[in-house]
Amino acid sequence: MTPVVLLCERSCDTHQLNVGHHCSPETEEDAEVAQRVLPEGRYSKQTRKPLSKWARWALLAVAVAIGAVIAFVGYRNLGTKPIEAKQTAFTIIGDDQVKVSFEVSRDQPERAAVCIIRARSQDGDEAGRREVLVPPGNDVVVETTVLRTSKPPVTGEVFGCSYQVPAYLSTT
Repeated sequence: MTPVVLLCERSCDTHQLNVGHHCSPETEEDAEVAQRVLPEGRYSKQTRKPLSKWARWALLAVAVAIGAVIAFVGYRNLGTKPIEAKQTAFTIIGDDQVKVSFEVSRDQPERAAVCIIRARSQDGDEAGRREVLVPPGNDVVVETTVLRTSKPPVTGEVFGCSYQVPAYLSTT
């Protein structure tokens, strides 16, 4: 623990104060005058050099670049998607088929799209999958397809959609 030296306006018995020797203030005003003084030579007086003008601009540029990257990634991940689909209905036709109806919303209705529809069995496994071509048309299109399954289906759902239509599904 660092010893504390108290210096008072009044001297204690007119002696010079040493480390560890304290004078007790007589009034509250005297207590405010007392200060903590560190022993000389024990602690170095380090001063921080201020950043140069160039370093400040470099830090500002890095901060702006990082902010731009975060904004771009957030927009790409949280912004509106160019094509979205949701299941509107499904009907189990038998132990090996399910009929799925789905709605596709897209920002470029003049482009064809492909949607992957899948069926799931009781244990959660994928029991069937099918790619469905959504031809160019309206902004919002309702499609229906029948899936064959390898296990008895319990649900049919839309896995996802894309504008990257495989050549074997293309009508052109």
